[in-house]
Amino acid sequence: MNHESTKLSVAFSGADNTGKTTQIGLLGRRIGPAAALAGALHDHDFRWTDIQGDMAGWWFEKSRIEEFVDVLASSYLARSAAPGVGSLRLFDRGIPMLEASVAATVAVRENLAAPAAADRARALLEPWATDLRVAENAELSLYLAFSNEIDKNVTHSLAHQASVTPPYDRYQRALHERLHVMATEEGRFSHTVLIGGRSIVEVQRDIRRLLHPRHPAVPARALDGVQVIALAGLSESGKSSAGEYLRMRHGHARLKIGWLLDTAAAHAGFPDPYAVTEDVQAELIVDALDRYLTAHYYLTDVTIESLHSLESTAALRRLLGRQVTVTYLDTPMAARRARSETGADDVAVRDLVKESRGADRIAGIADRVIDNSGTRLRLERCLDALVLDHHWPARHPETQPVNMLGLPISLESYLHKLLDRTTGGADPVVDLLAVTGSAAKGRYQSGWSDLDVLVVADNARLGPLADVLAELRADLEGVKVGVSVVTLAECRTGNVSIRLQHVLAQIGAGSITPLWVRNGLRLPAPDPAAIVAATVMNGVQATFDIRRQILAGAGDLHALYKVTALSAKVQLEFRRVPVSADEDALTTLLGAHGHDTSLARTARTDRAAALEVARIVLDLWDDTMNGVEQ
Repeated sequence: MNHESTKLSVAFSGADNTGKTTQIGLLGRRIGPAAALAGALHDHDFRWTDIQGDMAGWWFEKSRIEEFVDVLASSYLARSAAPGVGSLRLFDRGIPMLEASVAATVAVRENLAAPAAADRARALLEPWATDLRVAENAELSLYLAFSNEIDKNVTHSLAHQASVTPPYDRYQRALHERLHVMATEEGRFSHTVLIGGRSIVEVQRDIRRLLHPRHPAVPARALDGVQVIALAGLSESGKSSAGEYLRMRHGHARLKIGWLLDTAAAHAGFPDPYAVTEDVQAELIVDALDRYLTAHYYLTDVTIESLHSLESTAALRRLLGRQVTVTYLDTPMAARRARSETGADDVAVRDLVKESRGADRIAGIADRVIDNSGTRLRLERCLDALVLDHHWPARHPETQPVNMLGLPISLESYLHKLLDRTTGGADPVVDLLAVTGSAAKGRYQSGWSDLDVLVVADNARLGPLADVLAELRADLEGVKVGVSVVTLAECRTGNVSIRLQHVLAQIGAGSITPLWVRNGLRLPAPDPAAIVAATVMNGVQATFDIRRQILAGAGDLHALYKVTALSAKVQLEFRRVPVSADEDALTTLLGAHGHDTSLARTARTDRAAALEVARIVLDLWDDTMNGVEQ
């Protein structure tokens, strides 16, 4: 694409440590030849050569104020007027920053209050006023600030300094006060970008959204919606196995850091990506990720392996914030030596190289440290939980009283006793207890419906729970109760049945409200993609179960009806016609294909009708595979 027809100059303004240089670097590197960095002020006036030996002394004490203003104003104007090689020029500090810097400086040097300092700055800059106004009008000015509150901005700027002198402290406060007035009262900036507690990439995303409509070379996205699992660990710790499992089981794109660095360095024109600082290495990794995921826009989950340096890992976290999960695999030396195909001594040699870069110390800053001293299965369950923490949001469910379910008195009494015996006292038997199925949705039918109950509890509680269920069995008066027990760990790793995935999603959405939840319990809610996959598998399983019942001569009429209705619900779900009641689902599906809808009602009690409906639903399911070659 030819971007030369669009010319744009963008000035990034803001006090020290607001990330202007980093944001310009990320944007300029990503855009490539169309972007031109205007360079530092000292590149545009020869007088800076002598000043740089004692910048602070010259700035606050030694120079005459007129000389100080002359050097700054001349540098700003020379930089603005310099010919640019790209169609998008990026400036570190725009023209308003000149006035703000002069005002803050005279506030310190001449002990002036903010309004007087602003007036003094304007007077000192008057000889250049016309040229400055022209230059400022040619800029699209972005103001980067940590907060809308001056005190927070000052604290943020000073917190990142190795040492702070009294003049510099006063200068920063005066600078922030002047910039705040310029941004909120005088309208000197085109846009304000608040940093807050956000990552560098999150701020970059805002900047791109502002600039993309104004220049076609600016990407519209910056790793939008992407989650990165960055794997770390010493030699043979299991990083490759973890990356491959995440690719196969959870659909992560699996990328190597070496490839990312080489790719980004080639774009940036760096002959050796390992010769640059670790901060720049982290920026190169992000740049390569950005390019890759822009090309593969449908990907949202990525693993990168292997983190090799403590400093570059820390820089990567600053860049990506919550979008990266640094995951360290902690594996004993004996296990790592046993896994090595090149010999135990080779592991020790490779460890020395990694440890020299601080790779072992990444564990101290990691978001997750996984003990990989156990089985492969144990590692995979830990990785499942890691992924689902992002995709299955945990929620604390609301509760409701038993009488809200509208059940018969005998079942209400049963549930009250069950709750009393399992949740009372200082040590409850269960973590969560919920009624599911038709009884949860006000559609319980005496003599037909079962009572389905979900319990979240540890395995150690199975004995006491079994005792309670046995004690209360006589109170059911013949009603069949199905109790499903899962542990919280199984929920967090997604290792639950397809049906229970649906139940967890319904609890998360509030369509099923538990009767009791342990204080502080947070239950994961499967995301839409998981529910779609579970729905398909429900249809597959229902098909097998219908055939099994037909072969058995529909001996269990109730089971045949229920599983046939389940298949109908699945098929309707994929037509965007969600129906929850069994009879309604069968009626809707039969009617949509011109069949006798009265069969949906009589199939409950008539074996011939149940078998006819089952065969119709089976045929409709098979129709979805008509395009498959035999």
